[in-house]
Amino acid sequence: MNLRLPGPIPVPDEVAKASSSPMINHRGPEFADLSARTAEKLKQIYLTGNDLLTLTASGTGAMEAAVVNFMPPQSHALVITIGVFGNRFRDLVHAYGGVATVLEFEFGTAADLDVIEQALKRNNEIRTVFVTHNETSTGVTNPIVPELAKLAHDHEALLVVDAISSLSSVEFRTDEWDVDVVCSGSQKGWMTAPGLSFVSVNERAWQRHADNPQPRFYFDLLRHKNSLADGQTPWTPAISVWFSLDTALNMMLEEGVEAIWARHINAGQRVRNGVKALGLELFAAEGVESNTVTSIKVPDSLDGLEMLKIARERYNTVFAGGQASLKGQILRFGHLGYMPDEDLDAALQALANTLSDLDFKP
Repeated sequence: MNLRLPGPIPVPDEVAKASSSPMINHRGPEFADLSARTAEKLKQIYLTGNDLLTLTASGTGAMEAAVVNFMPPQSHALVITIGVFGNRFRDLVHAYGGVATVLEFEFGTAADLDVIEQALKRNNEIRTVFVTHNETSTGVTNPIVPELAKLAHDHEALLVVDAISSLSSVEFRTDEWDVDVVCSGSQKGWMTAPGLSFVSVNERAWQRHADNPQPRFYFDLLRHKNSLADGQTPWTPAISVWFSLDTALNMMLEEGVEAIWARHINAGQRVRNGVKALGLELFAAEGVESNTVTSIKVPDSLDGLEMLKIARERYNTVFAGGQASLKGQILRFGHLGYMPDEDLDAALQALANTLSDLDFKP
Protein backbone atom coordinates (compact mmCIF):
# COMPACT_ATOMS: atom_id res chain seq x y z
CA MET A 1 0.00 0.00 0.00
CA ASN A 2 1.36 3.44 -0.98
CA LEU A 3 0.64 5.52 2.12
CA ARG A 4 0.46 9.15 1.02
CA LEU A 5 -0.83 10.74 4.20
CA PRO A 6 0.57 13.74 6.05
CA GLY A 7 1.17 11.26 8.89
CA PRO A 8 1.60 8.53 9.82
CA ILE A 9 4.04 8.06 6.98
CA PRO A 10 5.92 5.05 5.57
CA VAL A 11 8.82 3.92 7.73
CA PRO A 12 12.14 2.80 6.17
CA ASP A 13 12.91 -0.90 6.64
CA GLU A 14 15.90 -0.31 8.92
CA VAL A 15 13.79 1.96 11.15
CA ALA A 16 10.99 -0.61 11.33
CA LYS A 17 13.50 -3.37 12.18
CA ALA A 18 14.95 -1.30 15.00
CA SER A 19 11.59 -1.31 16.75
CA SER A 20 11.87 -5.08 17.22
CA SER A 21 15.13 -4.81 19.19
CA PRO A 22 15.14 -6.71 22.51
CA MET A 23 13.47 -4.83 25.35
CA ILE A 24 15.65 -3.04 27.89
CA ASN A 25 15.24 -1.72 31.42
CA HIS A 26 13.83 1.81 31.19
CA ARG A 27 15.51 2.54 34.53
CA GLY A 28 18.86 1.10 33.50
CA PRO A 29 22.04 2.33 31.79
CA GLU A 30 20.96 1.17 28.30
CA PHE A 31 17.97 3.49 28.28
CA ALA A 32 20.01 6.28 29.83
CA ASP A 33 22.36 6.07 26.85
CA LEU A 34 19.45 5.90 24.40
CA SER A 35 17.62 8.90 25.84
CA ALA A 36 20.77 11.03 26.06
CA ARG A 37 21.93 10.38 22.50
CA THR A 38 18.49 10.83 20.93
CA ALA A 39 18.04 14.13 22.78
CA GLU A 40 21.35 15.40 21.37
CA LYS A 41 20.47 14.25 17.84
CA LEU A 42 17.04 15.87 18.07
CA LYS A 43 18.71 19.13 19.03
CA GLN A 44 20.78 18.97 15.85
CA ILE A 45 17.63 18.73 13.74
CA TYR A 46 15.84 21.37 15.81
CA LEU A 47 18.94 23.58 15.44
CA THR A 48 18.82 24.39 19.13
CA GLY A 49 20.91 24.34 22.25
CA ASN A 50 17.77 24.55 24.38
CA ASP A 51 16.35 21.71 26.45
CA LEU A 52 14.79 19.05 24.21
CA LEU A 53 12.30 16.73 25.90
CA THR A 54 10.71 13.58 24.50
CA LEU A 55 7.23 12.57 25.65
CA THR A 56 5.42 9.30 25.17
CA ALA A 57 2.41 10.95 23.55
CA SER A 58 1.05 12.04 20.20
CA GLY A 59 1.68 15.51 18.84
CA THR A 60 -1.44 16.71 20.60
CA GLY A 61 0.23 15.66 23.87
CA ALA A 62 3.08 18.06 23.10
CA MET A 63 0.55 20.81 22.36
CA GLU A 64 -1.25 20.17 25.63
CA ALA A 65 2.08 20.17 27.47
CA ALA A 66 2.84 23.59 25.99
CA VAL A 67 -0.46 24.95 27.25
CA VAL A 68 -0.33 23.54 30.80
CA ASN A 69 3.32 24.44 31.37
CA PHE A 70 3.46 27.93 29.92
CA MET A 71 -0.06 29.45 30.05
CA PRO A 72 -1.21 30.43 33.54
CA PRO A 73 -4.92 29.89 34.20
CA GLN A 74 -7.11 32.91 33.37
CA SER A 75 -4.23 34.55 31.52
CA HIS A 76 -4.68 36.01 28.05
CA ALA A 77 -3.48 34.12 24.99
CA LEU A 78 -3.51 34.85 21.28
CA VAL A 79 -4.37 31.83 19.12
CA ILE A 80 -3.55 32.18 15.42
CA THR A 81 -5.39 29.58 13.38
CA ILE A 82 -5.32 28.76 9.69
CA GLY A 83 -6.94 25.35 9.99
CA VAL A 84 -8.03 22.40 12.09
CA PHE A 85 -4.83 22.15 14.12
CA GLY A 86 -4.76 25.84 14.92
CA ASN A 87 -8.27 25.33 16.22
CA ARG A 88 -6.91 22.58 18.47
CA PHE A 89 -4.73 25.14 20.24
CA ARG A 90 -7.87 27.26 20.69
CA ASP A 91 -9.67 24.32 22.29
CA LEU A 92 -6.72 23.57 24.59
CA VAL A 93 -6.51 27.18 25.76
CA HIS A 94 -10.21 27.11 26.59
CA ALA A 95 -9.90 23.74 28.35
CA TYR A 96 -7.24 25.07 30.73
CA GLY A 97 -9.00 28.30 31.61
CA GLY A 98 -7.18 30.71 29.33
CA VAL A 99 -8.76 33.85 27.91
CA ALA A 100 -8.32 33.36 24.17
CA THR A 101 -8.17 36.02 21.49
CA VAL A 102 -8.62 33.94 18.34
CA LEU A 103 -7.49 35.16 14.93
CA GLU A 104 -9.02 32.91 12.27
CA PHE A 105 -7.62 33.22 8.77
CA GLU A 106 -9.32 31.78 5.72
CA PHE A 107 -8.54 28.11 5.15
CA GLY A 108 -5.95 27.83 2.40
CA THR A 109 -4.17 31.05 3.35
CA ALA A 110 -1.36 31.94 5.75
CA ALA A 111 -1.63 34.28 8.72
CA ASP A 112 -1.19 38.02 8.21
CA LEU A 113 1.47 39.54 10.45
CA ASP A 114 -0.11 43.01 10.34
CA VAL A 115 -3.42 41.63 11.63
CA ILE A 116 -1.56 39.84 14.42
CA GLU A 117 0.30 42.99 15.39
CA GLN A 118 -2.96 44.92 15.65
CA ALA A 119 -4.45 42.20 17.88
CA LEU A 120 -1.46 42.40 20.21
CA LYS A 121 -1.76 46.18 20.38
CA ARG A 122 -5.48 45.97 21.19
CA ASN A 123 -4.90 43.61 24.11
CA ASN A 124 -1.75 44.33 26.08
CA GLU A 125 -2.60 41.51 28.52
CA ILE A 126 -1.70 38.78 26.00
CA ARG A 127 1.24 36.82 27.37
CA THR A 128 1.25 33.67 25.22
CA VAL A 129 0.97 33.34 21.43
CA PHE A 130 0.11 30.00 19.82
CA VAL A 131 0.58 29.32 16.11
CA THR A 132 0.79 26.40 13.69
CA HIS A 133 3.83 26.50 11.41
CA ASN A 134 2.60 23.94 8.88
CA GLU A 135 -1.15 23.30 8.71
CA THR A 136 -1.70 19.82 7.27
CA SER A 137 -5.47 20.24 7.15
CA THR A 138 -5.09 22.88 4.42
CA GLY A 139 -1.61 22.26 2.98
CA VAL A 140 -0.25 25.68 4.01
CA THR A 141 3.05 26.68 5.63
CA ASN A 142 3.00 29.89 7.68
CA PRO A 143 6.11 31.89 6.66
CA ILE A 144 5.80 34.36 9.55
CA VAL A 145 7.46 32.52 12.45
CA PRO A 146 10.74 34.51 12.64
CA GLU A 147 8.94 37.87 12.55
CA LEU A 148 6.20 36.61 14.87
CA ALA A 149 8.76 35.62 17.52
CA LYS A 150 10.15 39.15 17.62
CA LEU A 151 6.66 40.64 17.66
CA ALA A 152 5.56 38.40 20.53
CA HIS A 153 8.66 39.24 22.57
CA ASP A 154 8.19 42.96 21.95
CA HIS A 155 4.78 42.52 23.62
CA GLU A 156 6.27 40.48 26.51
CA ALA A 157 4.63 37.27 25.29
CA LEU A 158 5.98 33.77 24.75
CA LEU A 159 5.71 32.18 21.31
CA VAL A 160 4.60 28.53 21.19
CA VAL A 161 4.82 26.86 17.77
CA ASP A 162 3.21 23.66 16.57
CA ALA A 163 5.91 22.45 14.16
CA ILE A 164 4.63 18.87 14.27
CA SER A 165 4.41 18.43 10.50
CA SER A 166 7.20 20.81 9.49
CA LEU A 167 10.25 20.51 11.73
CA SER A 168 12.45 17.71 10.34
CA SER A 169 11.14 18.38 6.82
CA VAL A 170 11.13 22.10 6.03
CA GLU A 171 13.25 25.00 7.24
CA PHE A 172 12.89 25.71 10.93
CA ARG A 173 15.64 27.45 12.92
CA THR A 174 14.62 27.28 16.57
CA ASP A 175 17.42 29.31 18.14
CA GLU A 176 18.10 31.69 15.27
CA TRP A 177 14.40 32.60 15.17
CA ASP A 178 14.30 32.78 19.01
CA VAL A 179 11.23 30.57 19.36
CA ASP A 180 10.39 29.82 22.98
CA VAL A 181 8.56 26.48 22.76
CA VAL A 182 8.48 24.18 19.72
CA CYS A 183 6.42 20.97 19.41
CA SER A 184 6.90 18.12 16.96
CA GLY A 185 5.91 14.45 16.59
CA SER A 186 7.53 11.17 15.57
CA GLN A 187 5.01 10.06 12.93
CA LYS A 188 5.74 12.96 10.57
CA GLY A 189 9.05 13.76 8.88
CA TRP A 190 10.97 11.93 11.58
CA MET A 191 10.23 8.66 9.69
CA THR A 192 9.13 6.88 12.86
CA ALA A 193 5.89 5.30 14.06
CA PRO A 194 3.42 7.32 16.13
CA GLY A 195 3.98 7.42 19.88
CA LEU A 196 6.59 10.07 20.69
CA SER A 197 6.44 13.85 20.68
CA PHE A 198 9.13 16.45 21.25
CA VAL A 199 9.20 19.84 22.95
CA SER A 200 12.06 22.33 22.99
CA VAL A 201 12.06 24.90 25.80
CA ASN A 202 14.26 27.99 26.13
CA GLU A 203 15.17 29.92 29.28
CA ARG A 204 12.44 32.51 28.75
CA ALA A 205 9.87 29.72 28.76
CA TRP A 206 11.37 28.03 31.83
CA GLN A 207 10.98 31.28 33.75
CA ARG A 208 7.30 31.30 32.82
CA HIS A 209 7.05 27.69 33.98
CA ALA A 210 8.49 28.63 37.37
CA ASP A 211 5.88 31.37 37.81
CA ASN A 212 2.94 29.35 36.47
CA PRO A 213 0.49 27.91 39.04
CA GLN A 214 -1.34 25.80 36.42
CA PRO A 215 -1.81 22.22 37.76
CA ARG A 216 0.10 19.59 35.77
CA PHE A 217 1.31 16.05 36.27
CA TYR A 218 1.95 13.66 33.36
CA PHE A 219 2.88 16.58 31.10
CA ASP A 220 4.92 18.53 33.65
CA LEU A 221 7.98 19.30 31.55
CA LEU A 222 10.18 20.03 34.56
CA ARG A 223 9.67 16.41 35.64
CA HIS A 224 10.82 15.33 32.18
CA LYS A 225 13.85 17.63 32.29
CA ASN A 226 14.92 16.37 35.70
CA SER A 227 14.37 12.73 34.71
CA LEU A 228 16.40 13.17 31.50
CA ALA A 229 19.32 14.43 33.61
CA ASP A 230 19.11 11.09 35.46
CA GLY A 231 18.88 9.08 32.23
CA GLN A 232 15.21 8.28 32.67
CA THR A 233 11.68 9.49 31.94
CA PRO A 234 9.16 10.23 34.70
CA TRP A 235 6.76 7.64 33.29
CA THR A 236 7.19 4.41 31.31
CA PRO A 237 8.46 5.37 27.82
CA ALA A 238 7.53 3.83 24.47
CA ILE A 239 10.89 2.09 24.25
CA SER A 240 10.33 0.36 20.90
CA VAL A 241 9.47 3.65 19.21
CA TRP A 242 12.57 5.16 20.82
CA PHE A 243 14.70 2.44 19.18
CA SER A 244 13.21 3.39 15.81
CA LEU A 245 13.75 7.09 16.42
CA ASP A 246 17.42 6.51 17.19
CA THR A 247 17.91 4.80 13.82
CA ALA A 248 15.87 7.40 11.93
CA LEU A 249 17.88 10.24 13.46
CA ASN A 250 21.12 8.59 12.31
CA MET A 251 19.74 8.52 8.75
CA MET A 252 18.63 12.14 8.94
CA LEU A 253 21.93 13.42 10.28
CA GLU A 254 23.82 11.48 7.63
CA GLU A 255 21.70 13.19 4.96
CA GLY A 256 22.05 16.62 6.58
CA VAL A 257 19.39 19.10 7.67
CA GLU A 258 19.65 21.43 4.68
CA ALA A 259 19.70 18.49 2.26
CA ILE A 260 16.47 17.27 3.86
CA TRP A 261 14.91 20.70 3.37
CA ALA A 262 15.99 20.72 -0.28
CA ARG A 263 14.58 17.23 -0.84
CA HIS A 264 11.20 18.33 0.48
CA ILE A 265 11.20 21.44 -1.71
CA ASN A 266 11.79 19.21 -4.73
CA ALA A 267 9.13 16.73 -3.65
CA GLY A 268 6.57 19.46 -3.09
CA GLN A 269 7.21 20.92 -6.52
CA ARG A 270 7.13 17.49 -8.14
CA VAL A 271 3.71 16.72 -6.67
CA ARG A 272 2.23 20.15 -7.36
CA ASN A 273 3.40 20.02 -10.98
CA GLY A 274 1.99 16.51 -11.36
CA VAL A 275 -1.36 17.48 -9.86
CA LYS A 276 -1.73 20.52 -12.10
CA ALA A 277 -0.78 18.44 -15.14
CA LEU A 278 -3.88 16.31 -14.40
CA GLY A 279 -6.07 19.39 -14.69
CA LEU A 280 -6.65 19.73 -10.95
CA GLU A 281 -6.43 22.89 -8.85
CA LEU A 282 -4.44 23.39 -5.68
CA PHE A 283 -6.28 24.53 -2.56
CA ALA A 284 -3.44 26.41 -0.84
CA ALA A 285 -2.79 29.98 -1.91
CA GLU A 286 0.15 30.49 -4.22
CA GLY A 287 3.41 31.08 -2.38
CA VAL A 288 2.45 29.40 0.90
CA GLU A 289 1.98 25.83 -0.34
CA SER A 290 3.36 23.24 2.05
CA ASN A 291 6.29 21.08 0.99
CA THR A 292 5.07 18.25 3.23
CA VAL A 293 1.46 17.93 2.04
CA THR A 294 -0.35 19.12 -1.07
CA SER A 295 -4.03 19.98 -0.77
CA ILE A 296 -6.04 19.41 -3.95
CA LYS A 297 -9.48 20.80 -4.74
CA VAL A 298 -12.04 18.13 -5.59
CA PRO A 299 -13.65 19.12 -8.91
CA ASP A 300 -17.32 20.07 -8.62
CA SER A 301 -18.28 17.16 -10.87
CA LEU A 302 -16.66 14.55 -8.60
CA ASP A 303 -17.22 13.04 -5.17
CA GLY A 304 -14.13 13.40 -3.00
CA LEU A 305 -14.96 10.40 -0.82
CA GLU A 306 -15.44 8.25 -3.91
CA MET A 307 -12.05 9.36 -5.20
CA LEU A 308 -10.41 8.24 -1.95
CA LYS A 309 -12.16 4.88 -2.13
CA ILE A 310 -11.16 4.17 -5.73
CA ALA A 311 -7.52 5.16 -5.16
CA ARG A 312 -7.34 2.89 -2.11
CA GLU A 313 -9.26 -0.13 -3.38
CA ARG A 314 -8.17 -0.21 -7.03
CA TYR A 315 -4.73 1.39 -6.95
CA ASN A 316 -3.44 0.62 -3.42
CA THR A 317 -2.85 4.29 -2.68
CA VAL A 318 -4.07 6.05 0.44
CA PHE A 319 -4.64 9.79 0.26
CA ALA A 320 -6.13 11.82 3.10
CA GLY A 321 -9.46 13.55 2.79
CA GLY A 322 -10.48 16.97 4.01
CA GLN A 323 -11.23 17.60 7.67
CA ALA A 324 -14.08 19.49 9.33
CA SER A 325 -15.64 21.91 6.82
CA LEU A 326 -13.27 20.65 4.12
CA LYS A 327 -14.54 17.06 4.22
CA GLY A 328 -15.24 15.97 0.67
CA GLN A 329 -13.90 19.28 -0.64
CA ILE A 330 -10.19 18.47 -0.86
CA LEU A 331 -7.74 15.57 -1.08
CA ARG A 332 -4.43 15.72 0.74
CA PHE A 333 -1.31 14.15 -0.76
CA GLY A 334 1.44 13.63 1.82
CA HIS A 335 5.10 13.87 0.83
CA LEU A 336 7.28 14.06 3.91
CA GLY A 337 10.00 12.03 5.52
CA TYR A 338 10.59 8.74 3.70
CA MET A 339 9.24 9.28 0.17
CA PRO A 340 11.18 7.83 -2.77
CA ASP A 341 10.45 9.59 -6.08
CA GLU A 342 9.00 6.38 -7.48
CA ASP A 343 6.42 6.31 -4.68
CA LEU A 344 5.37 9.89 -5.41
CA ASP A 345 5.15 9.14 -9.13
CA ALA A 346 3.14 5.99 -8.46
CA ALA A 347 0.71 8.00 -6.35
CA LEU A 348 0.33 10.58 -9.11
CA GLN A 349 -0.42 7.74 -11.52
CA ALA A 350 -2.98 6.34 -9.09
CA LEU A 351 -4.63 9.74 -8.96
CA ALA A 352 -4.63 9.89 -12.77
CA ASN A 353 -6.19 6.43 -12.97
CA THR A 354 -8.85 7.41 -10.44
CA LEU A 355 -9.78 10.48 -12.48
CA SER A 356 -9.95 8.33 -15.61
CA ASP A 357 -12.23 5.83 -13.91
CA LEU A 358 -14.55 8.70 -13.02
CA ASP A 359 -14.47 10.07 -16.59
CA PHE A 360 -13.04 13.37 -15.40
CA LYS A 361 -12.38 15.85 -18.19
CA PRO A 362 -10.45 18.98 -17.14
